[in-house]
Amino acid sequence: MIRKFPPHSRFRRFTKHSSWVLAAGLFTACSTTPPGGGDAAVGKARATPVPDSLADPFEPVNRGMWAVNKGLLTGVIEPSGRVYRTVVPKPVRGSITDFSRNITYPGRVINHALQGRWQGAGDETLRFVCNTTVGIGGIFDVASKWNMPKSDADFSQTFGKWGWKPNSFVVLPFLGPSDDRHAIGLGADELAAPWNYQAPYTYASYGSAYNEVTGVSEEALRLTRSETDSYALVKYAWTYATKDQKPDWALRGPVDVPTLQTLGAIRISYKNPDFLGQGKEISVRIPSTGRHLKFNYWLQKGTAPLVYISPGLSSHRLSLTTLSLAEHLYHNGFSVVTTTSVFHPEFMENASSAALPVYAPVDSNDLLVALTEADHSLTAKYPGKFGKRALVGFSMGGFITLRLAAYESRTNPELLHFDRYVAIDSPVDVIHGAHVVDGYQNAPMAWPAAQRQGFVNNALHKAAAIGALNSAASEVPPFDAIESKYLLGLTFRITLRDIVFSSQMRNNMGKLQTPLSNWRREPLYAEIMNISYKDYFLNYAIPYYKQQGVSIEQILHEGTLRSHESLLRRQPKIRLLVNKNDFLLPGNDLSWLRSTFRPSQLTVFPDGGHLGNLATPPVQKAVLNALGGLN
Repeated sequence: MIRKFPPHSRFRRFTKHSSWVLAAGLFTACSTTPPGGGDAAVGKARATPVPDSLADPFEPVNRGMWAVNKGLLTGVIEPSGRVYRTVVPKPVRGSITDFSRNITYPGRVINHALQGRWQGAGDETLRFVCNTTVGIGGIFDVASKWNMPKSDADFSQTFGKWGWKPNSFVVLPFLGPSDDRHAIGLGADELAAPWNYQAPYTYASYGSAYNEVTGVSEEALRLTRSETDSYALVKYAWTYATKDQKPDWALRGPVDVPTLQTLGAIRISYKNPDFLGQGKEISVRIPSTGRHLKFNYWLQKGTAPLVYISPGLSSHRLSLTTLSLAEHLYHNGFSVVTTTSVFHPEFMENASSAALPVYAPVDSNDLLVALTEADHSLTAKYPGKFGKRALVGFSMGGFITLRLAAYESRTNPELLHFDRYVAIDSPVDVIHGAHVVDGYQNAPMAWPAAQRQGFVNNALHKAAAIGALNSAASEVPPFDAIESKYLLGLTFRITLRDIVFSSQMRNNMGKLQTPLSNWRREPLYAEIMNISYKDYFLNYAIPYYKQQGVSIEQILHEGTLRSHESLLRRQPKIRLLVNKNDFLLPGNDLSWLRSTFRPSQLTVFPDGGHLGNLATPPVQKAVLNALGGLN
């Protein structure tokens, strides 16, 4: 059966929250621990500050149900929904939504009354009368056109008003993420819906539910596919985005402009809601692994330059930042292919020739091999469609792009070569960057110990609340220096968590004390979240590559672009875009870039943090300029 989402449910609002959360990468955090009781849940003190979330005592069952629901979304709901959205015009779908909200008026007015919210009950009654009469049974929402107040209320909200706080996260069959209070509330909402008691209105309720879920199914599918552990993402998103109370917006200290501006990247997304559906997906076999790796692409009708996008650390080919850049290039005349980062488990498990990503020569060659296979496949499928090739990488993808540019002349001639290499906000020294983000993860240690966990949770709560505000991208997020640094540090630590988990599931080095399991990750994630980038480098990367005959000196040598200075100087195809206040780019690295590359190759913006200004008109124009001459 299809979930019967009541029109007044939180599903659409939650989807909106979780989409923003994905863009930020902030809520896919470690263990599922009871609020205020995380240490006891994992049996030891937590050295690294991590946010609390709802308890997850049924994690194996929940993950199993999550897999079933994801399969339904992938195999049934989204494919059929794509046809439905094509056949049924948007105004008609909107009228179905309006009708379903109108007919479930009794549940809202009952809950307003149970909460003593008489103004809300009166507003909803006036809306019901207006839409039922003038709006022809609620098919048209004339009340909204006349600016009549709208006030949602459901039984979960009522239970919360009465003092019931959610305790346990659950995933319901066919219904998706929930918790103990929301699950019972959903059942009560259904009992209060009048169309559940009389045919044929009962069947109409299922049609309304299908109409509602198909409106968000494409974005939900993108989220589940692009996120390494979408279950963990949604669990944290649900915990904070559905809280009853508002966060504390007070700033407890000065702000840090570079990290604040970096957080602006959380608002980056593609503009056209149909853009994702306009593209196609291709799967190619990787010779070194025998497995298949997927790419997404958007092609111009005629012959056009082909741009490959290599995203940042552990970013996916369907991440919002990647899609935003792809959309910008596509609408400016380029054919575009998006790839997945070499540090993302999708790439690691299907295309990596090494067990651990960290050694630039191996990582960059693995990416080039994958891109070559994709290019061969696309060329065979669309002969004569492509002109010159370009590789555009941002963040860690930019670092790898520059290394490929430096060694182009020494690369196997059978592998793909590019006519332009564009690096956006690439770090110069990845070891320095790892040291910085390790420090950011532990920024909350500056808070008083007794208040630290509450402040950490509040920072996550603020981040979730911002997603509901529809604030402009130019607005400065309301975080103090510790909060903004912590949110970025947490994002990078979650990335490391996924790298460690994926690598150890494929090649267990015996470093983790907690048993490895795909179905029970809570205690395992809790242990991994205490692993810093320094720990990963010393305890995982060095021992592994030592067995491969690679010394620590070689790893360090390849971890900085300075080691390739002479080769980079001689490569005229390179273009760089950087921000002066990027926290991954200290002043001496910026000076090195200016001395290494010609002014025509290097564009420096005065601010923006790390990728925080990627979607702004000046940067978008600079990206196009960097690709100039390829037509």
